[in-house]
Amino acid sequence: MPSQKHSVNLHLGARASTYQHAKQLRATQTPAEQKLWSLLRNKQLKGKKFRRQHAIADYVVDFYCHECKLAIELDGNHHNNEEAKEYDKARTILLNEQAITVLRFWNEEVRKDIEKVLEKISAYL
Repeated sequence: MPSQKHSVNLHLGARASTYQHAKQLRATQTPAEQKLWSLLRNKQLKGKKFRRQHAIADYVVDFYCHECKLAIELDGNHHNNEEAKEYDKARTILLNEQAITVLRFWNEEVRKDIEKVLEKISAYL
């Protein structure tokens, strides 16, 4: 089990309810999330460890590399409405304040041009 300090740094004080929400999301991945996860898991991309549906503070990010402080978000059509845009903006600001970079991709990008998505992630790593 990780030390208390490691856990705080890794999750930035996430609450138990946020961990539970992350666990539920891992059980119900979208097809785009499944596709990208199959290429990120087990340190397949540049030897970097990624976690999926990772709790950070009050949020859950789709994919997270703690070593690089990189969060990857996959967005579907529901991210087009104003409420979702504001939520995403607030989350990105909080993560940036913690020195975490957020890369966002549309689900369609993952489904139709996964190589380009991987190139963009690799360029950051």
